[in-house]
Amino acid sequence: MDTPKVAAVVGVGPGLGAALARRFAREGYAVGLFARSESNLHPVRQEIEKAGGRAGLYPADATDEASLRSAFARLRADLGAPEVCIYNASTFTMGGLLELSPERFESAWRIGCMGGFLTAREVVPAMLERGSGTLLFTGATAALRGGARFAAFAVGKFGLRALAQSLARELGPRGIHVAHVVIDGQIGTGGEAPTTLSPDALAETYWQLHRQHPSAWTQELDVRPAPEKF
Repeated sequence: MDTPKVAAVVGVGPGLGAALARRFAREGYAVGLFARSESNLHPVRQEIEKAGGRAGLYPADATDEASLRSAFARLRADLGAPEVCIYNASTFTMGGLLELSPERFESAWRIGCMGGFLTAREVVPAMLERGSGTLLFTGATAALRGGARFAAFAVGKFGLRALAQSLARELGPRGIHVAHVVIDGQIGTGGEAPTTLSPDALAETYWQLHRQHPSAWTQELDVRPAPEKF
């Protein structure tokens, strides 16, 4: 019997997270949907199931090790171990140095970076056992440069980029493709092009990363709408 194809998307909302789930479901993957709020997950599962796919709901706090471990254990029991996992969780925390509390700063880092570390620890063991897998991280322009009043957001994204680089060098030789996607621009809901990024077009980029041959893996790429200045 064929092993079921499973994808996990951590950080599912109505934009990119939903588009990623739909894109992998379209290829026959059972998709584990992860978000802090379960209410964000129901519409995505309904859409996938209406199209004939399969999806499971796994509400969890990506910054809490016990919460995430429990959710991934349920995913493995329900659908199987994911061969592809996308860390898409983020929070947009903005404020100057004297406006940000230490608690808000730490929370932004935990969501932006720590959650990616905890997620990787949940999915990598099975990938190593299989000898293959894909681990994708959603980044932002802030991963490359910190802007005024964006210290909290940038620190999380800088850290996530460093995590992706380190994991790519550690895990790539063992068959696991790790890639970081720098999203340079605002993600729309699908109809605002050309000034915003289309979630479905972004999801196609993630799918192509997953499909890359090991002889030509991308570790990092950047995407932006055509009019975006860079």
